[in-house]
Amino acid sequence: MSELVALDVDDVPLSARKGTVIVRAGKNDDSRTVPLTDAAARAAVAEWKRERTFWPGVDTAALFLNRRGGRLSDRAVNLLLAELAADADVVDENGRPALSAHVLRHTFGTNLTRSGVDVVTVAQLMGHKRLETTRRYTLPTQADLEAAVAHLPTDE
Repeated sequence: MSELVALDVDDVPLSARKGTVIVRAGKNDDSRTVPLTDAAARAAVAEWKRERTFWPGVDTAALFLNRRGGRLSDRAVNLLLAELAADADVVDENGRPALSAHVLRHTFGTNLTRSGVDVVTVAQLMGHKRLETTRRYTLPTQADLEAAVAHLPTDE
């Protein structure tokens, strides 16, 4: 979450075919560059960059802004995600919103792993120094284990 709210406009350079997200405020002050290859995501960021310039009172380089034109806070992002989850009826077994920055980060790592991306690359994209940290985000489900075992040759 802190990486997201720390992003400045210049940290997401875009072109018609490419884009990147430059994370300057990662854990331990490490930085990394994450490719932004999805055209729809690049278009959405480009549109937001255009719109944010018209907000009154914007006096910050922050990419994501609060209602007053200042940098969006961690708490505000959590509240926005909870509202989106409630609106979309994405709730846990107790009826509470089941969407958070942590859930989205976990989903990112899990989807990459399930798509066949090696854990070293996933760790780099997530900004993890230790593979064990990444492994916690990418634990296999029972279905994953069954699919893996299904690849074994049989004597049939």
